[in-house]
Amino acid sequence: MSLNSIWRYDDFLPAVADQHRVKLGEGQTPLLKSRTLGPLLGVKDLYFKLENMNPTGSYKDRFAAAFVSILRSKGQEICVATSSGNTGAALAAYCAASGIKCFVAIVDGAPLGKIKQMQIYGAHAYMVQGFGTDTEVTSRVFSLLEEITHSVGLPLPISAYRYCSEGMQGVQTIAYEILDDMQDEDVHIFSPAGGGGLTLSIAKGATEYARKYPNTFLPVVHCVQPEGNNTIAGALRNNKKNARKIDFSRTEISGLQVPNILDGDQTISACRSLGGNGYIVSDRETFQWQRLLGTKEGIFCEPAGAVALAGLAKAVEEKRINSTDKVVCLITGSGFKDMQTVDKYFALPQPEYINSELLYQHIKKLSQG
Repeated sequence: MSLNSIWRYDDFLPAVADQHRVKLGEGQTPLLKSRTLGPLLGVKDLYFKLENMNPTGSYKDRFAAAFVSILRSKGQEICVATSSGNTGAALAAYCAASGIKCFVAIVDGAPLGKIKQMQIYGAHAYMVQGFGTDTEVTSRVFSLLEEITHSVGLPLPISAYRYCSEGMQGVQTIAYEILDDMQDEDVHIFSPAGGGGLTLSIAKGATEYARKYPNTFLPVVHCVQPEGNNTIAGALRNNKKNARKIDFSRTEISGLQVPNILDGDQTISACRSLGGNGYIVSDRETFQWQRLLGTKEGIFCEPAGAVALAGLAKAVEEKRINSTDKVVCLITGSGFKDMQTVDKYFALPQPEYINSELLYQHIKKLSQG
C-alpha cells in the first residue's frame, strides 16, 4: 500500500532523486463539503481543505517533505530552522525520519504543545525573547540563522518564498489538489496569512498548474489576516502595491504573528492578479468560528485554521460572495496543537463525576431536553 505523498506532483517540485525523498504520508488531504456552516452563511458549495490531516497535523508537512528531501540529497546532517510551531514540528519529524539533527529557534510565546511535539521528534528547541512579535528582534534572528545556513550552501527553512522557495514548492501542492478535485469549476479560495507564504503558494501553484494544463479554471484567491497583524490584507483591500511592516504583532493567533513583510508584496500582486481581495478579522471572530467548526462540522482546528472561514463570513456580509459561488477555506492545522487557547477562551466544563447508577438518569434527562 503506497503512502500519500506530495511527490505525485514531482514535475512541479525540486529535482530530488526518489531514493532521497522523505515521505510520511503528507498531502492528498480531504476536501470536505460543509454540512452546516455553508448553509448557515448562505453558501451552498462550501468546502474545507483539511490540512490538519497531515502527519504532524498541519500543511507545513508539505514544506518539510520538500526541504528535508533536499537536505538528504545533499548529504546534510543538521537542519537549523525557525518556527512559530508548525514548521518546527514538521521539520523535526521529517528530520527524525532522515537521521538529521534539527535545531529550531521558536517564536516567543509559541504554544507549548507545538514545542513538545518538536521535542518528541528529537529536535533541540530554543524560545527567543521578542522573536516573532518585535520586528527588530525578528529581523536579527533571521539574519543570524541565514548566516549559519548559507555557510553550508542552504536556504533558511522558513515557510516563506523570501527565504526558502524550494520548501514552498511543496506547499503549492495544496493548490494542485484543489484544482484536481474541482476540475472545470470556478472557485474562491480563502487563505489565512501571517507573512503571506501560504496564500502566495496557493496563487503561484494555481498559476503554474494552469500554465501546464491550459484548460484549468483559475481560482480567485483571497487573503485573510487577523487585525492585530494586518500587514497584507488591508493593503490588498485598499489597492496598495506594498505590504505594511508593523512594529509589534498584537494578535493572539499562533502562527500568524509575523510583523515583518516577508512575502507580503508578492502576495498582494498574486492575489490581485487572480481577482482576490483582502479581509481583516478580529481574534474574537476567529475563536467563534473555531468553536463553530468544532460544534457544527466536527472539525477541531487551531485558531489559525479558522481565520479563512472568518474571512469568508466577512465576504458574505459584504455581499462579495453569493450563494452560488463555490468556496474552499483552508483548515491549516489541528486544534490539538494549541490546547492553551482552548483552555483560555472556551471555558469548557470539567467532566461530571458521577456513579454508574446516576449515569443512565443523567443521559436520559439531557437527551430529552
